[in-house]
Amino acid sequence: MKKDPRQMLNDFMGGLEELGQTNSEHVGAFMNLLGTTYAPGSLETKTKELISVAIAAYNRCEYCIVFHVYKALEAGATRAEIMEAAMVAVAFGGGPSMAYSVTLLKDSLDEFEKDFK
Repeated sequence: MKKDPRQMLNDFMGGLEELGQTNSEHVGAFMNLLGTTYAPGSLETKTKELISVAIAAYNRCEYCIVFHVYKALEAGATRAEIMEAAMVAVAFGGGPSMAYSVTLLKDSLDEFEKDFK
């Protein structure tokens, strides 16, 4: 069954918001860590998101793939850059990383690219 990247992104973001209502300290700490980590520094945000795409594909974390493809596009990454980052994951993760790259990751690109054109 094909997964819907937009629905997955919405489910993830909604889940964070809902959990934040009962576990605000934990969610707040996580969001603070993300904000601090992805702020421009020696590496620009786009580069950090490309690294995250590769890690997500390597780990086969479906929600991470969807979220970081979206964030990479938002940060100005191109389709080619995102796929190249995914291929670095394939070099380390082999077939399983390739499977996620040619399905959910590609579908996420197809879905979200139009949001940033």
